[in-house]
Amino acid sequence: MTTGRNRLTYKDAGVDIDAGDALVDRIAPMAKTTARPGADATLGGFGGLFDLKAAGFRDPLLVASTDGVGTKLKIAIETRDFRTIGQDLVAMCVNDIVVQGAEPLFFLDYYATGALDVDAAATVVEGVARACRESGCALIGGETAEMPGLYAKGDFDLAGFAVGAVERGAVLPKTETMKEGDVVVGVASSGAHSNGFSLVRRVAGASGLSYARPAPFAKDRSLGEALLAPTRLYVKSALAAIRTGHVKGLAHITGGGLTENLPRVLPDGLDAEIDLSAWKLPGVFAWLAREAGLDAPEMLRTFNCGVGLVAICAAGHESAVIAAFEQAGESAFRIGALAPARETDPKVRYNGALEGV
Repeated sequence: MTTGRNRLTYKDAGVDIDAGDALVDRIAPMAKTTARPGADATLGGFGGLFDLKAAGFRDPLLVASTDGVGTKLKIAIETRDFRTIGQDLVAMCVNDIVVQGAEPLFFLDYYATGALDVDAAATVVEGVARACRESGCALIGGETAEMPGLYAKGDFDLAGFAVGAVERGAVLPKTETMKEGDVVVGVASSGAHSNGFSLVRRVAGASGLSYARPAPFAKDRSLGEALLAPTRLYVKSALAAIRTGHVKGLAHITGGGLTENLPRVLPDGLDAEIDLSAWKLPGVFAWLAREAGLDAPEMLRTFNCGVGLVAICAAGHESAVIAAFEQAGESAFRIGALAPARETDPKVRYNGALEGV
């Protein structure tokens, strides 16, 4: 019996249960396509299950990662282009897992909004599922949260959670094997990936260009399309490189660039000397540097500057490592070598000039 003066439902309060059910119905078939040994990728339970034994592991360690896509979401929201932001979400998580030598196994996503737009959410999750398939990773669950009053109209946020596994003796980096003369191999990025977008958006706003206008650095695409180029998925290529037996360490180059991320895989006593003339700076970074007035050191500690992944291997084996990356569809090139550390110098030392900066 209703005793209150006015009858209010959850929908009246801003949460539409039917819309949530409709989204689950839309995304369940997408999740099913990501099934892999160890997981059937069926949604609907209270938790997702994974069978490590069925996946073929004998003595595994689990590796977990969580991340989002930052304010790159604002460009997707403003342009209403949600096709690739799901790949960004997956890539930021699984790339962090594979650089430790691990195979990503399963993924969960979190989608939070003020009022659920089923079509937009379904497009995002379709991108998540597609990236999971490409990474050999099962989408086994997630959460959609509708929270009226917490988000502005049309806004939403994303978070991703990935778990992988690696046999105990195969964990990277193998810092104890690194020595002077080891080669640093760079793997090309597809743009700014998902880092530095608070600055990217500031530069775009100050330039006076709308996201619908042609990009100054890519005339065949709008500025919005160019900036939304998705983060590369390095899983298959990195695993192929690892299988050569020559990789001693891998680094995912995210916020902080080479300057901050490469030292995370280097041992005490060794630094990395990087030749900035070893690769061509992608146009988006030259544009950002010019418009924001950034010098090379600031660019290199803010953006990936065209190198999204780094591998370290012994001298003489770099050709095999580069070939493995390239056969898996990436562009890879030698960018430097390891050298004895200097007390007063940073862990990453640069030689030459960053073209266009």
